[in-house]
Amino acid sequence: MFYVILLAMVAAFLALRLYSVLGRRTGHERPLKPAEERVAVAPVPRTIDATAESREVVDRNIAPPAESGLLAIIAADSSFDVRRFLEGAQSAYRMTLEAFWKGDEQTLAALADESVHRAFIDAIAARGAAGHVLDNRLVAIEHAKIVDAAVEGRLARITVRFDADIAAVTRDADGNLVAGSMSDAVQTHDLWTFARALKSDDPNWKLAETDEA
Repeated sequence: MFYVILLAMVAAFLALRLYSVLGRRTGHERPLKPAEERVAVAPVPRTIDATAESREVVDRNIAPPAESGLLAIIAADSSFDVRRFLEGAQSAYRMTLEAFWKGDEQTLAALADESVHRAFIDAIAARGAAGHVLDNRLVAIEHAKIVDAAVEGRLARITVRFDADIAAVTRDADGNLVAGSMSDAVQTHDLWTFARALKSDDPNWKLAETDEA
């Protein structure tokens, strides 16, 4: 009788140990997959809201006074995109400066309206009369920000402030240095206004006004 009780106690002890190690099964567990099928699934990373990120970047490039004007432009032309406009404005800034420095009147005619184009032509002519040649280089556009926008009749106008570094050198007809240095960049702050007729088939904006910031 003593041995029967002892064996029962041992059996109970072993059962308790198995329970603590394996846990209790309820009969509703999912069957274990074979070893080759038990592949750990990596957690899905949380994606970033690209729309929110784009909005934040755009907001940093818009001054509050320009917001209402931009909304008016968007209301009149649903295809208008602020980010794309700023990218195009920076390209136009670079292309216009380089064309002016080289005296490329044809490119300037495509980028600027008639009044600004005429001002560029006069400046190029005066430079040529003085025997000066510009050897400038746009080092970097540090920042481009929309500071004003408006709809005037059927014309949309947007003013962008450009903060840039320019290496400016003026030489004479023989190539001798007259002023400036290619090793020291000069910080420039410009206000350029671009205009475009709303509902026009031409998607391009033209330079309508220039000023110093």
